[in-house]
Amino acid sequence: MIGRQSAVHADHIQASIAGSDAAHSALVASWRRSLQLHHLDPAERKAPRRLTEGELRDARQRMEQMIRAAEASLNRLYLAVGGVGCCVMLADRDGIPVERRGAVADDETFDEWGLWTGTVWSEDSEGTNGIGTCIADQRALTIHRDQHFFSRNTLLSCTTAPVYDHEGNLAAALDVSSCRSDLTEGFVQLIAVAVGDAARRIEAENFRMVFSGARILLAPVAERSAGALIAVDSDDLVIGATRSVRLALGITRETLAKGLLAADILGDPAKAEDLDDAERGALQRAMARAGGNVSAAAQNLGISRATLHRKLARFSIRRPH
Repeated sequence: MIGRQSAVHADHIQASIAGSDAAHSALVASWRRSLQLHHLDPAERKAPRRLTEGELRDARQRMEQMIRAAEASLNRLYLAVGGVGCCVMLADRDGIPVERRGAVADDETFDEWGLWTGTVWSEDSEGTNGIGTCIADQRALTIHRDQHFFSRNTLLSCTTAPVYDHEGNLAAALDVSSCRSDLTEGFVQLIAVAVGDAARRIEAENFRMVFSGARILLAPVAERSAGALIAVDSDDLVIGATRSVRLALGITRETLAKGLLAADILGDPAKAEDLDDAERGALQRAMARAGGNVSAAAQNLGISRATLHRKLARFSIRRPH
């Protein structure tokens, strides 16, 4: 019976690839890559490849910071979906899950299916699947049951979203997988929303960790999401931007290297170029930090007390009482 089902599934994939569907369907395009580029057989029954303990340890070390950034979001996502027989996995950009959340009662089943840390889910290894195809296409997607390339994976439902690093490069894939047969389309859509939101939270937390010494501001882009962030240094120069901001505003590594004023992004470039305003702001900040103590503020600014008094008078800055 299993052999017959595998043959039917393989025939369906072959027929879809042979037709014109690949030109219009991202799914069939992935099937074509799996068959013709990666030379995989959809009827293959061999279990997924797994890393050795040492290889997995090395993979986890390379993802150490991203794992830390993802911890709270993985826990929150698992609380939302774990009760309905799903597991949550964070995979590296090679398609290898390095962190996982799942119910102990389901561990044996998920381990048998390869929904476990150290299993290789890249598209060139497992054909069309949630993690591997998400990484290959760099987009959020769901691969539901017989959309998988291998017949042996057609009982799985996998919803995955890409996770980008602080420079906008693909760094990981966040996945929720299940082997339940009663997952409805509506519930899968809810999972997809939850996975996408969690992926953006992971990106934002990783961004804050990388730029821990900078001010983190929400950029005024069309999609005002919590992940549209910029990092600004003490000179009000933008030193980092998340992927959504880079795409929306055309920010590149070269743009940042040349120097980008935060005011140019936040909408007041003229003010940023006014030296008087810049000096006034520096004086006000120095006085605030010194609690209104002119002597302490002058010392912090590296000027004399008399000079500071003249500057305060010039800009009509009053000492706080």
